[in-house]
Amino acid sequence: MKVAIITGSSGLVGSEAVRYFSNRDLEIIGIDNNMRKEFFGSEGSNYLQAKRLKDEIRDFSHLDIDIRESDEIEKIFRKYSTDIELVIHTAAQPSHEWAATNPLTDFSINATATIGLLENVRKYSSNATFIFTSSNKVYGDRPNSLPFCENSTRWELPVEHELYQNGISESMSIDQNTHSLFGSSKLAADIMVQEYGRYFGIKTGVFRIGCVSGPVHSATEMHGFLGYIMYCLQNEREYNIYGYKGKQVRDNIHSYDLVRAFDFFHQDPKTGEVYNMGGGRNSSCSLLEAIELCEQAAEKRLKHSYIDRARVADHIWYISDTRKFKEHYPAWQQRFTLSDIINDLLESTKPQ
Repeated sequence: MKVAIITGSSGLVGSEAVRYFSNRDLEIIGIDNNMRKEFFGSEGSNYLQAKRLKDEIRDFSHLDIDIRESDEIEKIFRKYSTDIELVIHTAAQPSHEWAATNPLTDFSINATATIGLLENVRKYSSNATFIFTSSNKVYGDRPNSLPFCENSTRWELPVEHELYQNGISESMSIDQNTHSLFGSSKLAADIMVQEYGRYFGIKTGVFRIGCVSGPVHSATEMHGFLGYIMYCLQNEREYNIYGYKGKQVRDNIHSYDLVRAFDFFHQDPKTGEVYNMGGGRNSSCSLLEAIELCEQAAEKRLKHSYIDRARVADHIWYISDTRKFKEHYPAWQQRFTLSDIINDLLESTKPQ
């Protein structure tokens, strides 16, 4: 049986990938040591998700290994070698704030561990597809230089600004701007994944994603805004809005739609390709709009406060332009609307 290796296999995207590709006649090797608990405390732990996967998925093996443990990672690749058909690398340190207080650890997880995985693919499994979950933060605060206008509930591009009306494309510069330390470590990995495709001919795909949500999201204040709004609503916690009057805009994609995009890439892989991937304009909302939508769904009011300080390099407005991916893979379509995502979060965050 062919093998898929999925790092961060107990996280939102990783666990979705485990479930999805287990139906593709693949043995799934999941690597996850629950560092989310260290990043975000007990509410960020994905221990229960790991247990569910082990109980539910027949051809699934969970390995409690730190992806920085190079000897242990190499043992896995040496063991399965040419049987490895697919590597999906979702493991990461995902928080801006955490990265700023632990920059060396952040870089070792996001960048150094990624090149370690790539090198093992090159040595043992060079025919495998390698998919990397990068971040829209590789563009740093460059999107903030666009000429936004302020509406009643969101920042928006004026209609006469045609270049990015469909969202931020892959052509946007990554240079001469502030990325945050998290954005910088993800960018280093992003470029290396591209380079292993272009230089060594490995089938690598970089997916620059923003806000991903789904029913198994262990959202926290530092990561996963839409899920955390719903979590605060359901548990009567106060939510903090940071800067931009709460009118900052994000597009949202369901984890299933993202993983399905991975499948399309795997069926017809490229070398060193980059895609901006998200929900697009039709699945976008500002923070204020998201609060209202979640309140309507939960039939509750959210307690929230405003902090007049934006996070470093935080985007005022970010919508993903997915036209490049759709041009390469025209059969891919999103199945989950923003309303669907919110309803999923409503069900999954109900207090037990």
